This record gives sequence, C-alpha cells and structure tokens, in this order.
Amino acid sequence: MTEEKAIGASSSVDVENSMVVSKQGHVDPTLEKHAHDADEAMKVLDELHGETIELNEATNRRLLKIIDWHMMPIMCFVYGMNFLDKTTLSYASIMGIKTDLNLQGDQYQWLSSLFYFGYLAWEYPTNRLLQRLPLGRYSATCIIIWGLILSCFAAVNSYSGAIAVRFFLGVFEAAVTPGFALITSQWYTKKEQGSRVNIWFSFNGVGQIIGGLIAYGIAVGTAKHGSSIEPWKIIFLVTGLLTIVLGFIFLWVIPDSQLNARWLSKEDRVLAVARVQVNQQGIGNKHFKMYQVKEAVLDPMTWAFFFYALISDIPNGGISNFFSQLITSFGYSDQESLILGVPGGAVEVISLLLNGYIGHITGYRILSSLGGLMCALIGMILIVALPETNNVGRLIGYYMTQASATSFVALLAMISSNVAGYTKKTTVAAFFLIGYCVGNIIGPQTFRPKDAPRYVPAEITIIVCLGVCLGIVLFVHWWYVKENKRKAEITSRPDYVRLQNQAFLDLTDRENMDFVYAL
Repeated sequence: MTEEKAIGASSSVDVENSMVVSKQGHVDPTLEKHAHDADEAMKVLDELHGETIELNEATNRRLLKIIDWHMMPIMCFVYGMNFLDKTTLSYASIMGIKTDLNLQGDQYQWLSSLFYFGYLAWEYPTNRLLQRLPLGRYSATCIIIWGLILSCFAAVNSYSGAIAVRFFLGVFEAAVTPGFALITSQWYTKKEQGSRVNIWFSFNGVGQIIGGLIAYGIAVGTAKHGSSIEPWKIIFLVTGLLTIVLGFIFLWVIPDSQLNARWLSKEDRVLAVARVQVNQQGIGNKHFKMYQVKEAVLDPMTWAFFFYALISDIPNGGISNFFSQLITSFGYSDQESLILGVPGGAVEVISLLLNGYIGHITGYRILSSLGGLMCALIGMILIVALPETNNVGRLIGYYMTQASATSFVALLAMISSNVAGYTKKTTVAAFFLIGYCVGNIIGPQTFRPKDAPRYVPAEITIIVCLGVCLGIVLFVHWWYVKENKRKAEITSRPDYVRLQNQAFLDLTDRENMDFVYAL
C-alpha cells in the first residue's frame, strides 16, 4: 500500500461523463445500470457529501489490528469446530457406534457421505441467503443450529436416526465456508486475504488435534471409571455444546459489514470501507443479478475451481472419515489410533500457515500451494509402497497427506480475491463447494469393506486424484497471468476511461478492466 491514499466521495455517480470504454473504444451502455445498483459501500460515500478522506499507513495498520483481533479468533475457533463436528464420526467409529447402531456392510460409508448430501442440497440456496440476508447474523444462526443438531446425535439409537442427523448437519454447515470467504473479502485487502484464509482454514488441523485429545481422554476415562452413557455419545455432546457456545459468541462479535460493526467508531467504519476500495470488489450487494450468474457459468475459472474441489476432495472425503481406521490398519490399537491422529492435525496447521506466509511474501499464492500437494502425493505413495511391517513409515506417510489442503485453501482464497461482482462471487463459491460435496460423497465409497484393512484401491485412487490436481493448479496460475496481461493492454489505451467510484459499482472481475487478479 502506498504511504497515503485519498478516497474521493460524491453524492451521485455521473454516468454520462464517466464511463468505462470497451475493448473497441466504445462506451458500454449496459454499465449505466451499475450507477443505480451499486455496492453497499456507496451508502458510506453518499453520506460524505463530496468530502475527501485520507487513509495513511499508520491508520491502516491500526485498523487492521482492530479487525484482526475482533474477527480472526472467533472465525478460527468456529472453523476448527466445523471440521471437528463433521469428522467426530471417525472417532465414534472405533468407540462403539458401529456396534450400538448395528451398522452392517457399507452403512458406515453411507453415513459418512450423507453429511455431504445435506451440504450439497443446501449449498446454492445458502449462498443466495448469504447474499440476501445479514451476513453475520445468518452465519451465526447456522452455527448455533448445527451445534444443536450435533448434540442430538447422542440420542440416536438407530441407523435411520443417524442418517437424519448427518443430513441436517450438512445442511447447516453449508453456510460456513462460503460465508467465511465472503467475510474475508469484505474486510481484507487482496494482499491480506490469502494469509487470513490460510489462518482460519488451518484450524481444521487444530480441530483434529482437539478432537483426538478429547476422544482419547473419553476413551481412557470411560475404560477406567466406566460411564452411564456410551463413550461415543459423550464426544457428540461435548463438541455439540461447545459449538453452540461459539455460535453465540460469533453472533455478538461478527457484524454484517463494516457499516454496523459495534466495535468500530463511526469514523473507523468509513475508513474500514475505504481501505478495501483497492480490491475493486466493494463490501456487499443484496441484488441478485442474472447476468453475473451467466458470466460465472461461462468463466473457465469457475469450472477449474469446481473440478479441483471435486477431484481433491475424493481423497479428503476418504481420509477424513477413515483416518482412525487407516491408522489401526498400520498395526496400532483403537486407543492408540485416537492419539496418533493428533500429529496429522499439527501437520495441516503448519503446512497452511507456512503456505500462507510464503504466498504472502512472494506474491505467488497459487504456486506456493503446490508444495503441500506434492508432500501429500509422496506421503500416499509411501503408504502404498512400503511393506505392511513398516508401521512407522506408513504412519509418517499418513501425516504427510495432511498437507494436501494448501492448494484447496489457495483456490478458496482466489474466490475471495479474484472473483468480483457479489452475485458472481456467491455463484462461483457455490460451484466450488458443490464440487467439494460431490468429492466428499465419492471419497468414503472408495474405501470398500472388502478391501479392509489395507484399502489399496482407495489409496491408488487418491494418488491419481492428487496428480490431476497438480495439473489444475498450474492451469489456474497460467490463466490468471494471461488475463492480467490482457487487461493491462486494455487499460493502457488512451481511450480507456473509468467510472467514478468504480470500485463500489458491483462490477464483475471480467467487466472491470482495472481489476487485477492475485496470483
């Protein structure tokens, strides 16, 4: 950021005298509508009545610190619970749930997948609601309800009851990832977004660490002292009630936008909007715009994101639901597998934070994310290639697979920073997470009961998927480099003119030639 920047505001947008000129040098009349259907940030600019405000580097650092300390802790802990709550079933699988619910054949595999059927069914509707309803309050409501649903798992005594809980758990968790991506793009500059997404997503690993410790403590404690209810029910109650508490904290802390942040002064709310003007994205728009949906569907990056999420989450869906059973297949006991899953979470945390740091300082977030993907690929090859007697080597291979999230997070951050137009952003996010759901539905099905305990066909499938993902990530990087060069050529033309307050007119990334894609 430059040492000082001035943000000019006017009470109206002069469409006739300030238009974006198309590639051919002609005014695009369709852009007139943007002046009358602008971003919510325009409310702030209108209230300034032509006053110019200045945002210097010291003020920007002060604001960033306030925003970080209020937003990031609760987002991180909620996202950690988001991972723990949907993978609690993996711990329960070796704590007695299979016997108590009389799960037969591939019923456990389907129970694992059913969460993602709920997620898939509600993904696009929840993205529309995230746009239409107050962002912070809607997200908080979903968190509280999914905590209640998870707690209800302790009352389940049949396979059909477990199906209902897993499905509706997926429905209400569907709002978290797209909601957090929108919140990040709303509050942070493009340069800041990549590291923040890596930070809150890394709490998936923290969730795995906490989950392993809780499950191990419950398993050991109930074995020694006994319990009036089954151990697997206790872990659902603990994680569910903790999620409810975090949901109410989220409701209190996270505002719908800078315009109603109770922990910012009126002056700082204006500055918080001004500091993200550089994104050329605005802070939110409640109007559904069909042309932006069409643009999203025709954008090659939408499909690159979709297929990456689908293919990369086949391994994720399998490993996240079977990691306890995978570790026992290495020759460790059920109790040992609970505690031995903890370092896997630490690997995910370290790889994501390291990836975020490297991407931030180099400016190449997409390419830096390949390191984690390659580490996971090598780890999976070790699991398959090493002999069954080499338990330690295969366990290390499993830990290496936990670095695979780096590229998924990099592309998730790309949705925050590289997709503009609020309707387009929510649509692309929906496509990405629909792919995520489909991949996670397929993943557990690759772990067939007849292949236990080695699950070699599933492991080979994972290796192939990781290899394809490497190619998709390289394609995404190449495409954005090409598009930035094309835009630079257009904006350098002498007949190119900008709309007044263009950053807050809810233009898409392909409409706005001043929009530069982050790499």
